[in-house]
Amino acid sequence: MFRKSTTAAISLAALAALALSGCNKDTAEAGEPKKPECIAPAKPGGGFDLTCKLAQTGLKDTGQLKKPMRVTYMPGGVGAVAFNKIVANDPANGDAIVAFSTGSLLNLAQGKFGQYTEKDVRWLAAVGTDYGMVAVNAESPLKNLNDLAEALKKDPKSISFGAGGSVGGQDWLQTAMMAKAAGVNPKDMTYVALEGGGEAVTAVLGNHINVVSAGIAEMGPHIESGKIRVLAVFSPNRLEGKLKDIPTAKEQGFDVEWPVIRGYYMGPKVSDESFNWWKNHFDAMLKDPKFADIRAGRDLLPFELTGEELQQYVVKTTDEMRALSKEFDLNTK
Repeated sequence: MFRKSTTAAISLAALAALALSGCNKDTAEAGEPKKPECIAPAKPGGGFDLTCKLAQTGLKDTGQLKKPMRVTYMPGGVGAVAFNKIVANDPANGDAIVAFSTGSLLNLAQGKFGQYTEKDVRWLAAVGTDYGMVAVNAESPLKNLNDLAEALKKDPKSISFGAGGSVGGQDWLQTAMMAKAAGVNPKDMTYVALEGGGEAVTAVLGNHINVVSAGIAEMGPHIESGKIRVLAVFSPNRLEGKLKDIPTAKEQGFDVEWPVIRGYYMGPKVSDESFNWWKNHFDAMLKDPKFADIRAGRDLLPFELTGEELQQYVVKTTDEMRALSKEFDLNTK
C-alpha cells in the first residue's frame, strides 16, 4: 500500500512537472531575449539615448517585450567603440540591440569605424526620423539663420559650433552645408567635437560654444523650457505640433535638408531565431497605434523599415554618404 501511494505520488508529480514544462514552452518564444539590452553609443542625454528609450518604452507599452530592457551607455569614437565591441567581441549576442542614426552611416562611409563596414552587422529596424537643426542659447544675439550667416561671413572663426561628433560627422556636415549655402568655406569655421548630443547641449547652455548642431528631437525639453532658441530646422517643410513655429532653413533662403533616422542593429553572428524574434516584435510594435503616440511624444516622425528592407536602405544610403563626403574633401572608405 505504501509503495503504491508513493509511486502514485511520484507519477502525479512527474505529470505536473511535464505539464508545467509544456506551459513554459508555450509562453517562452523561440529566440526571445533573456536579458534584453539596448546599447546607446554615447553618454546619456543625446540622440542615441533617445533612440534606446524609444525601444524600451515602445516594446514594453505595446506588450511586445515582457522583460525589462536595460539601456547601456557606451561612448567612444562617436559609435565606433560600440560597433567594434559588437562585431569583434560579442557578435552572437541575441539579447543586445545597438542604436544607430544617419550619423552612424556617415561615419561608416568615411571609414571611422576602423576595418568594419555597413556589411558587418545585421540591420534590424528603423523606427522614426527627425531632422537636423542649429540652435543657440536663448540669450544669444543671433535671432535667425541670416544673423548666423552674416556673423560667419564677417568672421568665420568668431562663431564656435559644437556637436556630438568630429569634423566630417553628420552634425558637422549639416552646418558645413549651411555655411556653403551662405558662401562661407566650412573649413574656416570653429568646430568643437563633443561626445554626444547631450554634452553639446550642455555646452551651449553654459555658453561654452555659440551654436549647437544636433537633431531637433534632442531639443524638445530645452525648447519647452525656453533655454534654447532653434534658428532653423533642416526639414523640407515646417514640422507639426509644438515645433510648428520653428522656421526651416529653406524658408530663410538656405537650401539645406538633413533627415536623421533612428534605428537599431545587431551583431553579425546573431542567430536567425533571435534576429527574427526582434524583427517580428518590432514589426508588431510599429503597427500598434500606441507606438505612434510614443514616437510623436518624442518629436519623431514615422520612418519604418525592418530586416532586409532596412539592409538595402543602409547600403544605398551609405554609398550616397560616400559621394557627399567627397564633395567636402572628406576621407571615405
